[in-house]
Amino acid sequence: MKRNGVIVTICLMVLLCAVASAETGDKFPVGASSEVLGYAPLWLADKKGFFEREGLDVEVTITRGTAPSMQALVAGSINVALAANDGVIGLVEKGVDLAMIAAGAKTTHMIMGRKDIKSYEDLRGTTIGSSTLTSGTAFLLRRVLKAKGLEYPKDYSLVNVGGSGPALLALSSGNVAAAILAVPLNFKAQQMGLNLIGAVSDVFPDYLLSSFSVRREWAAAHHKEMVQFLRALLQARKWLEKNREAAAEFLAKDLKMKPALARKGLDYYLDHRAWDTSLRIDLEGLKTVVEVYAEQTDLKGPAANPGKYVDLSYLDNASATMQ
Repeated sequence: MKRNGVIVTICLMVLLCAVASAETGDKFPVGASSEVLGYAPLWLADKKGFFEREGLDVEVTITRGTAPSMQALVAGSINVALAANDGVIGLVEKGVDLAMIAAGAKTTHMIMGRKDIKSYEDLRGTTIGSSTLTSGTAFLLRRVLKAKGLEYPKDYSLVNVGGSGPALLALSSGNVAAAILAVPLNFKAQQMGLNLIGAVSDVFPDYLLSSFSVRREWAAAHHKEMVQFLRALLQARKWLEKNREAAAEFLAKDLKMKPALARKGLDYYLDHRAWDTSLRIDLEGLKTVVEVYAEQTDLKGPAANPGKYVDLSYLDNASATMQ
């Protein structure tokens, strides 16, 4: 009996430890919508040990799109999502209690054309490649083309070709007349003889494409971990700025691209301040996202104040406790 009692006690202790482990969140799952240079602060914080030094066991998963990232976040299978902001906006408008807590990156996308396409006017009547048809960069692409006098779908067609990598392949093979590519793949496209038609930033200079987002209720219950997470990201962002050569070398290996291309892309992001130095969400840049989203989805009523989608309290605490 004594022995059985000891066994039961041990089993209970193991069970309690397992429950405690789950409650304290030993694993900190994070979802990233794509594996791109624009998410470099996250890759660095993960692979260079910044999260570990903050006491977090972060597991980063590539979700292959904003929609899967949002689904995982809402379902609670990840704690934080790094994805396009229109995904968060859409869910908040449907009553889901999400919040953006730190900036990802401003858009660096360029509209690239095949060798016979040299201007926006040349796109009339053509098929253009986008990562999706109804969200993310598709909204942005349609809004830029509208500013240049091209209406969808009257003046051109859109086809889903995937992210910048597949989009470049579709463009170089001639399957589409143009595509929207993020830095640094636009530079690779130019090296291949493809034409730069225009930069999205020519029309929307401060468009905040992505952010780190959370479920508000979960984040409020895990304030300490949220601050640790953001502090690690801030340290990684700072390291990027101070160690460009080492950062470019790391990104070339991690993202499997040529070192010269990684360095050129990194320089572009840093020199154009695509990553805010303090990871703060530029509300004016987010306001543009909200307006584009409202227009493209026929959202009724005036566009919401961008502050509706944001909670910077964790970032403020992380910044205040930086050493």
